Amino acid sequence: MALHDELTAVQRCVDDLVRSVGRLEQQADGALAGVDVRRVRTDTDHLRESVALLRAATPPPSAPRTEPPPREFVTIPDTPYDSSLWANAGDLDDEGLGGCDRHAP
Repeated sequence: MALHDELTAVQRCVDDLVRSVGRLEQQADGALAGVDVRRVRTDTDHLRESVALLRAATPPPSAPRTEPPPREFVTIPDTPYDSSLWANAGDLDDEGLGGCDRHAP
């Protein structure tokens, strides 16, 4: 069963629960403690809202799944880099190893 169908079934069950709690509240009248019945009523209302949020966040069943774009591979040549790229680098030759007067650990 698809997710959308499952959520629809859950929504129907929660709606039935809300109706049953409403009938219980009317039939019990003063026999049950009012606070307990109100708590159950509030819980069922929260459950109904939560299921509605889940259904809203779920894409419709007709929406096709989009595949991520294929990865692009870049070939790096084995030839040495052009040394003129570092001609004016100065002290940057030791970058990552500390300053020119320091030694690497």
